[in-house]
Amino acid sequence: MDDVSDTVTISPSPLLTLPGAVPSPDDSVDAGVAWHYGNPFGEQRDAVSGAAVIDRSHRFVLAISGDERLSWLNTISSQLVSNLTDGSSAENLSLDVNGRIEHHFVQTDLAGVTYIDTERTAGPNLLSFLKKMVFWAKAEPRQADELAVLTVLGSDAVSVLEKAGLPAPGEIYGASPIDGGGFVRRMPWPGKNSYDVVIPRANASDWFLRLRDAGAAPAGTWAFDALRVESLRPRVGVDTDEKTIPHEVRWIGSAAEFGAVHLEKGCYRGQETVSRVHNLGRPPRHLVLLHLDGSADGRPSTGDAVTAGGRTVGRLGTVIDHFELGPIALALLKRTIPVDTALEAGPCAASIDPDSIPSYDDVQAGRAAVDRLRGR
Repeated sequence: MDDVSDTVTISPSPLLTLPGAVPSPDDSVDAGVAWHYGNPFGEQRDAVSGAAVIDRSHRFVLAISGDERLSWLNTISSQLVSNLTDGSSAENLSLDVNGRIEHHFVQTDLAGVTYIDTERTAGPNLLSFLKKMVFWAKAEPRQADELAVLTVLGSDAVSVLEKAGLPAPGEIYGASPIDGGGFVRRMPWPGKNSYDVVIPRANASDWFLRLRDAGAAPAGTWAFDALRVESLRPRVGVDTDEKTIPHEVRWIGSAAEFGAVHLEKGCYRGQETVSRVHNLGRPPRHLVLLHLDGSADGRPSTGDAVTAGGRTVGRLGTVIDHFELGPIALALLKRTIPVDTALEAGPCAASIDPDSIPSYDDVQAGRAAVDRLRGR
């Protein structure tokens, strides 16, 4: 088996030469693609009430061929994918033995090949893990650097795709092939109308301009992240740390539930923790949306502590300015922190958005069984 380097060369996207393109900061996880095109809030509006096209060509893309690719992948990941049909997609996780999240990825099965895209910096490590786990299975993972990802968002997204000569799958997680290579995949986030356009990298600039000419305004990763945060969708390595388990960040649930962990599938690495927390316990932390004080001098950064009365109660994830909500952030907070607690995030006062608190009203099957045995 060939070794896979754990380093990633960051090559600036050719689309950074477009008028108005402002590159993402060099220390950003999105370095190499456009942060915005001169009007970040206007781009966010377009991505909601019109249409916007975003260069996400820095995503790491893999391809897995072989007759046993799905049954094999099903044994080493958290989602039920053994029965994934042609033209279907799912979100999935790779967990460590303690159930902590190592990788989050989106996979699409099309014409006998499973395509996976994930974070650029995590991609080589994921590919290395997959190659090491093949053993005798008929599955052949490889880097598919010949493919690149664009994303079209907004209420007019379908019209734009059709005008550009692209399919627009109607089902969430559905995927349709593109003549000449690649596919269009519908996603449930960010926002209500989100389509990933996975195309040959050599034609990425042509497709971006074609989508622009069909009515999609060029937008940067700032717009994508603002809507992602509003949608309460985490990003591995940004909104998670080395201790994060799926229950803490809303990744529990089948693909039909827009989750990444299926609770009724067979054995996989980390399953014991997933099952134990689901049946008997509650996660120690949960992902919430914070509103930040925009009048403060300075802004907090990803990884900063969230405190209450001087005591650390959480960790800050993505920090972003939203065109309607103002400065907001995702944060992993201790589950026991009351929703009305006055918080500090770096130099800013912060408050929890009450609508972002998960519900804990369900009765867990394992806990109910224990209570029955105790005569409660």
